[in-house]
Amino acid sequence: MTETPPLTAKNLRTDQEVRWCPGCGDYSILANVQKAVAASGKQRHEHVFISGIGCAARFPFYMETFGFHTIHGRAPAIATGLAVARPELTVWVATGDGDSLSIGGNHFIHAIRRNVNLNLLLFNNEIYGLTKGQYSPTSRQGKVTKSTPMGSLDLPLSPARVAFGAGSSFFARVIDTDSKATAEILAAAQAHKGMAVIEILQNCVIFNDAAFGHITDKKTAKDNQLRLVHGEPLLFAGGTKGISMQGAEPIVVDVDSGADILVHNQDGGPGYDAMLASLDTPEFPAPLGILWQHERPSYETGVNDQVALAKARRKDANDLHALLRTGQTWEVE
Repeated sequence: MTETPPLTAKNLRTDQEVRWCPGCGDYSILANVQKAVAASGKQRHEHVFISGIGCAARFPFYMETFGFHTIHGRAPAIATGLAVARPELTVWVATGDGDSLSIGGNHFIHAIRRNVNLNLLLFNNEIYGLTKGQYSPTSRQGKVTKSTPMGSLDLPLSPARVAFGAGSSFFARVIDTDSKATAEILAAAQAHKGMAVIEILQNCVIFNDAAFGHITDKKTAKDNQLRLVHGEPLLFAGGTKGISMQGAEPIVVDVDSGADILVHNQDGGPGYDAMLASLDTPEFPAPLGILWQHERPSYETGVNDQVALAKARRKDANDLHALLRTGQTWEVE
């Protein structure tokens, strides 16, 4: 028997011209995901990429795997059907902040609460890129765009808070150009049994350049990045500051103040998860890494268990003619 050669990132490049704007953060994301898929130990036909509409939705065209380019906001629903029908596959969803949190908000929420075994890549650039620069659900209040010329009045949606509220079992956040952290998070997401949401802070150089500059710029990064490592204290600013609690509220403290610094626990429970989801700049540094990871039954496992049980209860389970004439049926003469 001929042994299948190991998959490489190069094997995952298609013959399609990659058509994002020069300097777009999506190029880094694509390269990082290709490396992660190659390192998964699975072959190309065992991965499927599903997308909706938007710049992020081009992803299936650039991955030499199976894939579907679907309709606006509905990628999680289609991915759910595939995960249930073919639970042996690794199913990815590539979506943007507009695609997933606006028109696709309900599909996003329900896929999370069901804990479908999906890896959802949420490209968050806080703007509508494909349709040329309107404000999105994650745009900051006061953001001036083509659709908000006097500044957005809306409070922005936080992907972390939405995911937490829907009962997320895995949520992580990473910067688009951070290859090392992305590799670790994508490996953990693939190993997780259930819905893994990875928010990627992605730069749109044309319509929202440097939206995350305060987080990514080397001059300010240490004060605005909270790098999460399981079992290690929540420290930032070169280790001089940390996150503590004052009653039920998180606060920033100096390390030499004597205050108790919280230690990161990926399975810390609802109270801890909610606290991490609430941290945002400029009051707090932005948490980066795996915010939480909990084990609970995945949706497709339960569905397929029910199907197996239903079949076991019927001797004619494989007889379509008999099934169509079972239960409340009637004849029209």
